Amino acid sequence: MNLEERRKKTYEKMAEQSVLILFSGIPSHVSADEYAPFQANRNFFYLTGLRREQMILVMDNTGEEPKTTLFIEKADPHAERWRGKKVTEEEAEKISGITGISFLEDFEDSVSRTLARSGVETFYFDLYREQMSDMMDYNTLRAAEFHKNYPAVALKNLHPILAALRMQKSPDEIAQIRQAVAVTDEGLKNVMRRLKPGSREYEAQADFEYTVKHSGADGTAFPTIAGSGINGTMLHYETNRDVCADGDLLLLDLGAKWQGYCADITRTYPVNGTFTDRQRQVYDIVLKANRTVARAAKPGMTLKELNEVCKKVLAEGCIALGLIKEESGLEKYYMHSVSHHLGIDVHDVSAPSQPKLLPGAVITDEPGLYIDEWGIGIRIEDDLLITEDGCEVLSEAVIRDPDAIERFMAENKL
Repeated sequence: MNLEERRKKTYEKMAEQSVLILFSGIPSHVSADEYAPFQANRNFFYLTGLRREQMILVMDNTGEEPKTTLFIEKADPHAERWRGKKVTEEEAEKISGITGISFLEDFEDSVSRTLARSGVETFYFDLYREQMSDMMDYNTLRAAEFHKNYPAVALKNLHPILAALRMQKSPDEIAQIRQAVAVTDEGLKNVMRRLKPGSREYEAQADFEYTVKHSGADGTAFPTIAGSGINGTMLHYETNRDVCADGDLLLLDLGAKWQGYCADITRTYPVNGTFTDRQRQVYDIVLKANRTVARAAKPGMTLKELNEVCKKVLAEGCIALGLIKEESGLEKYYMHSVSHHLGIDVHDVSAPSQPKLLPGAVITDEPGLYIDEWGIGIRIEDDLLITEDGCEVLSEAVIRDPDAIERFMAENKL
């Protein structure tokens, strides 16, 4: 589904006499003249293909025919000398496919005219909020401003409409994820070549991220996790400062981002190139769970059902190792779920009203065991594309077999 088709499907879900207003966002000010790296609103990107600041998408569903307008900054040669070129009208139209291009200074007058002549009953804004303690983002702030100025117009959340659409990826989206996975694979190989006892976790991170940037990718899909030894038992460890000791494992949860789409892969490597017997025992259990989930994933299943498949394998393995006596004890060593959706966001959006997987969904497959008393944390994560009758492991080529890992590290050491 191309950008025009995405907007068409969005219009079909919008109420009559409604207007969608979506802001790409503004840079976040850090201090003095420093700004955080800008990231455009993901739903704005999904509908326009654009990832620049200070843009507004308006989708007007009040007339006989829908009318789409994109508002952009007007070129300013003086400002561009300091901060780089702005997107031109021609570039914006070519990328987005939107022919109605206007400038930001015309936005308020345009909305006012629409309200005056069209009987707007509903505004759609992106009102997604993870939790109460989060700061309000730019779209939410602007929505509150509109609601204050136009209290008679109902405010609706755009997020559920686009979440349902984003759950199934189009061929071009899948192609971007494939490329992100391919770059991630190369980055992991670079880590395996250079990993050795005494190196630091941040060196493994740097080896991966060098490959990502050198490939021409956007960058990393999320902060790289490189946890050695006991640090591998922490699910979102990001400090990455400790020494990778001889005899320990290094858990790497990472991914490249390619043209706005994410990979999310986890591999666990022996620092010295060889698994100990105990590490191999645990690794084989996690690998069996990973492969079992991949075989089970298909349309009609839910992520909860896939997690039950995973838990059964992990519990049987932990019982055999003497770690637990019954399946209910597994939560001590496995405390997350096996899957989430993947796409523009690493933990991509999903619609609660649509829990069953459909062809085109891209999800993760990430069983793990975290055994503090043994200093062992192992997770093996792949990216799966749900097909008509099962799934394709998009990351199948990323080495996961323990013998293959040991062989690669022995034969390619730098």
